[in-house]
This record gives sequence, C-alpha cells and structure tokens, in this order.
Amino acid sequence: MTHARTTRSRRRQAGRAVAAMAAAGLTAAGLVATATPASSEPSSAAEEPAAAADVAHGDVILTMFQWTWTAVAEECASTIGPAGIDAVQVSPPQEHIQGAAWWTSYQPVSYQIESKLGTREEFEAMVDACGEAGVGVVADAVINHTTGADQGAGTGVAGTSFAVDDFPGVPYTAADFNDCRENIANYGDRDEVQNCRLVSLQDLRTGSPDVQDKIAGYLNDLLDLGVQGFRIDAAKHMPAEDLAAIKAKLSDPDVYWVQEAIGAGGEPIQPSEYVGSGDVHEFDYARQLKNAFGGQLAGLRGVADGKLPSDQAGVFVTNHDTERNGETLTYKDGDAYRLATVFMLAFPYGSPSLYTGYTFDDKDAGAPGATATSVPDADCDGGAWSCIQRDPAVAGMVRFHHAVQGTDLTDWWDDGGDRIAFGRGDAGFVALNNGDGEAEHTYTTSLPAGEYTNVAAGEGAAATYTVAADGTFTATVPANSAVALLPAGADG
Repeated sequence: MTHARTTRSRRRQAGRAVAAMAAAGLTAAGLVATATPASSEPSSAAEEPAAAADVAHGDVILTMFQWTWTAVAEECASTIGPAGIDAVQVSPPQEHIQGAAWWTSYQPVSYQIESKLGTREEFEAMVDACGEAGVGVVADAVINHTTGADQGAGTGVAGTSFAVDDFPGVPYTAADFNDCRENIANYGDRDEVQNCRLVSLQDLRTGSPDVQDKIAGYLNDLLDLGVQGFRIDAAKHMPAEDLAAIKAKLSDPDVYWVQEAIGAGGEPIQPSEYVGSGDVHEFDYARQLKNAFGGQLAGLRGVADGKLPSDQAGVFVTNHDTERNGETLTYKDGDAYRLATVFMLAFPYGSPSLYTGYTFDDKDAGAPGATATSVPDADCDGGAWSCIQRDPAVAGMVRFHHAVQGTDLTDWWDDGGDRIAFGRGDAGFVALNNGDGEAEHTYTTSLPAGEYTNVAAGEGAAATYTVAADGTFTATVPANSAVALLPAGADG
C-alpha cells in the first residue's frame, strides 16, 4: 500500500508539473489546448499497473455527467491531468434500466459494471488511463434504491431481467426492501423519508446486514478496479448509521466519501447527521452563489457562515439535478456561472467540484445522441457539451486553488456591490468584477513584492502585474471577469 500511494503521488505531481508548463496557455482566451501528459513514472516502474491518484478532502473534482468511459479516459490524458484536476466523478457505472433519458442511469437493476456509458473493460481502462494522468476516479453510487416500481418488469441494458421485488442480478427479493410501498409525501416525517419510495424508486432495506453486504460487495468491486472514492446518491433517504455500517464493510474504509444530503429548513433530517462517515455536499453554498452572482457579491465574505465545517463540506456551483430544477447557476448563466466557479476555487471553504455536462432544453433529455442502451462519446468541439475543464479561467483557477491550499482568507475588500477582492495569505490574491463595466482599483495585499501572473486572465486582460514593496497593486478588472495573481513562474 505504501509503494502504491507513493506511485500515485508521483503521478499527481507529474500532472501538476504539466499544468505549470502550460500556464501561459491558460491565460489566453478560448479553450485550453490539449496536451500529451508527461511520463509520470521512472523507467524502473514502467511496468507497474496504473494506479489512480489518492483522492482527499480539499482536492478538485470534475463531475463528468453522462460522459462515456472512453471519453473520460481520453480527456484525463489530454486535458484533465495536465490542468491539475485531482479527480473525476463519473456517472453511475452499474447496470440500469433501458432508456435515453439521463435519469435511467439512476435506476439500477444489477451491480454489474455494464451501462450505457460503457463496459466493465472500458471502465477499467478508464481508471487506468486517468491514473496514469494523475487523476483519481470517484464513482456516483446509487445504493438507496433499485429501479422504480412503476417500471414493472423489464430487462436492463446488459440483459438482466427484473421485476417488482425481484432482482435476480444482485439478487434482491421482497425481503430486501422496506415495508413502506408508498411514495414519500411528507418530508417532515423522518421515517417516511428514509423508508418509503422516492418517486416510486424501490427503497432498499439498508439497515439489513444482508443488504449492506450486497451493497458493500458492489462498492468493493469498484475499489478493486481502482476507484478512489464515492459520491453517495440520495444519502438523505438512508439513515446515517446505515451508511456508516456499509462504509465499514469496505476493503478501504477510509476511501473518499461524499454524500448527497440535501438540507432544507424545518425538515428533521439535516446534512450534519452524515459527517461522521465522510464529506457532505453543502447545497446552501451553491444556492447562495446563485443569489450573489445574480445580485451583489459583497455578502460572500460570510458564505461559510452557518454551514457545514469546511473540512467536511463538498461545494459546487451546479450539479446534474440543480442545473435542471433552477436551484443553482448553470452554463446558461454565462459569465456569472464562470465567475462563480472562479470564486469557488479561490475561496477557502470546502472541497470544490467542477461540473461538465451537456446543453439541454428538456430537463429529462439524455446526452446528445443517446439511445436506450448507449451514449456517444462527448464532443467538446461542437457546442453540445459544456466542457468547463477547457475554459482557460477555470483551468487557471485550479492552479490557483492548489497554490494557496492551506492559507487563510486575508485582505478582504468590496465596494458594497458587485466587486470584491481577497487574498490567501502571502500565496495569492483574487479580484472579481461582476459588474457591466470595467473597474480600476488599487488593492492592498499580503503578497511579497514582485511580478505576478494573472492565471484567470481572458481576452483583453493583462497577463502580469507588479506588486509594490507595500503589498499594493493596481488593476483594471474587465466587466464580468477576474484577476487572480500567483507569483510569476510558480508551478501551483
């Protein structure tokens, strides 16, 4: 284990070294040019099997919604690894019902690693390819339920038959599901939320040791394939103690673990219940970003107030659910979405998750070209996929995030409205302008005197700035843009 972790660390460092060498390219407008990843192993280790980078709290994770395993593998090598992104979160890999809609991926019928996104062999090849690029893989784990009772009987994408209360591919029978056979109607009732059906999805009896063993067997299979973490779908609908018991049965009980536990005022189940077994996604953070970037930024100084502790919070600007229900910013918000992502990567709170999906008008629509049993590879050149990992400002801010890791918030400034700035100790400084016009200001920082590179620069923005001996510098920040300073030549 020690040698494997050392190997993974070298791979991650190699990926970040490539990012540093490409830093000048990240300050140009347009998409990041793809690059061939540098060799991450000395010749003596060339024959070792690929091993993904260890995923830890604080790392940058890119959620690749409905990307095929083949496309993820290619993107890890060409863009994600060189950009310094630590891990990718992939869509659920288990067998599911047939159908072109995206949500079919969230209706399991067996725990085979066979889905419309690819085969088991392609999944394993993806994990290996991403590992060679210094990128870990986090799998979206759907373990609260199977497919919906409204589906009746049918056949999954890999040919496994199923019926209500009968899933021979696992196997699950009636005894493996909770006794409540009604849909959740009252979110103020803890028992109903955690033991009844979420929109008809058949609710597993996760308190049963037998069910826990079957779920843990599935997750252990993914760990054996090299997966480095899990996003636990619908965690709120399972008691926290059930999830802790499942995690304790894993071959690596310390694996990265982030849970979807959506908090709402007045409800009995709160996200804080789940921090005992891992991180929890902080939905209120994303909601506050939408409010701020649609109004005024000055209030973001207190964005962490009243939320989960930073070392237990997973943060995001959008995810596959919230971009469809209007709860958060999305790619459709253009510059505001981009700036909110810059802020998330710069501000010292939580573990940031980026998001790349596809454009849509129908919220149920599957990925472009999806059929009942397959999805074409993502194409970042045609405009149908959002591909945020190729945005130069975002890629530059990943570099910023790593360079300032572990430093405190300093030197906050705002104009009371749409313009803010803050430092990360003596390591970096960022200024954001969410207004319609450019803004010039002289900022006071804790940075040492010297030359600095704007890693968030886009078209029309200056690439370098000089910080004076008193820690000040003057910048004109273009409308709907940002300046993020790192020492010139720093590798992030």
